[in-house]
Amino acid sequence: MLDIHGKCDANFEPVKAAFAGNFAAHDEIGASVAISFEGEMVVDLWAGHLSRDKTTAWQEDTIINVWSSTKTMAAMCLLVLADRGEVDLHAPVAEYWPEFAANGKAAVEVRYFLSHSAGLSGMDAPVEGDALYDWDWMVEALAAQAPWWEPGTASGYHALTQGHLIGEVVRRVTGQSLGAFFAQEIAGPLEADFLIGTPDSETGRISPLTTPGPFEIPDGDSIAARTFRNPPIDANAAMTKAWREAEIPAANGHGNARSIVRVQTAMANGGEAFGKRILSEAGAKRVFEEQMSGTDMVSGLPVTYGMGYGINNPAAPLGPNKHIAYWGGYGGSLVLIDQDARLCVSYVMNRMEPRTAGGVRGLGLVSAAYQSLLS
Repeated sequence: MLDIHGKCDANFEPVKAAFAGNFAAHDEIGASVAISFEGEMVVDLWAGHLSRDKTTAWQEDTIINVWSSTKTMAAMCLLVLADRGEVDLHAPVAEYWPEFAANGKAAVEVRYFLSHSAGLSGMDAPVEGDALYDWDWMVEALAAQAPWWEPGTASGYHALTQGHLIGEVVRRVTGQSLGAFFAQEIAGPLEADFLIGTPDSETGRISPLTTPGPFEIPDGDSIAARTFRNPPIDANAAMTKAWREAEIPAANGHGNARSIVRVQTAMANGGEAFGKRILSEAGAKRVFEEQMSGTDMVSGLPVTYGMGYGINNPAAPLGPNKHIAYWGGYGGSLVLIDQDARLCVSYVMNRMEPRTAGGVRGLGLVSAAYQSLLS
């Protein structure tokens, strides 16, 4: 018998049923789901275990590496700075990070980082050993590199590099690492238990991942193959001390569904969440300034990019409303914000699927959330 813990507003019982269904029909091991509606938490559920042997239950404060769902946190940092007038998203990156102008990148604009169109989806310099965890090495290598395509003309998913690119702009402007800025200016005020750079003191409540096996890299020398080849993606690396303690703002955030919703409710609810204003309503709406649309050169998926998030695409809609933004993480985690419905949904789990985006478990919960709004 599955024990589901937490709270669920009566109007959102379809979400609780779908959550239970993931365990019954989709081989769920441990997971959490959370939803806010009109700025208030209406669903906060967790269930299952930390591994298949079912010796340790998923707890209220369990956190886990959520992979690219972290990207929504990194994007939000830059959008907050833009809202404050400290960063111009249409300005050249080199205005804030002069070294970045090298090798034909003087005209690359900050917004290209948010739309995966900077031409730096992977790296020329081999990322070996602990290089991925060395912030200065990573940003110096990216600053020196020539783009792989003309920046601003097409998107190619910056799977691991996006966080370093955004993060270095944040560091140059604020003097803080992205993880520190996020903790002070966003997670702290919102009381969100989400970490980018996770200290060893938190290890005891981190769920291990049930990984999907080696990451499949396309054959040949395509942009996609080069992106996933270097830096390489290894799901098992996420369970090491070096990965957890580093700041990799594209991929190594640790949290749960509740903490993601506590942050992203501000984007869904006009810049305000749980009594705290994080950015203006106009600043939150900037998510929907369309930057790129088409088949992404790296993911191969039809994606419309706004400022830092995917935005609802008729080819693959996530909901019925126009102003829906989203992103997800390797293995299945998901973040959705709907500014029309003032709805925010997040799903986090420990059994990873062998895909970089989406999955039946998370999408089923989103569908149940919209069903709840109609009931």
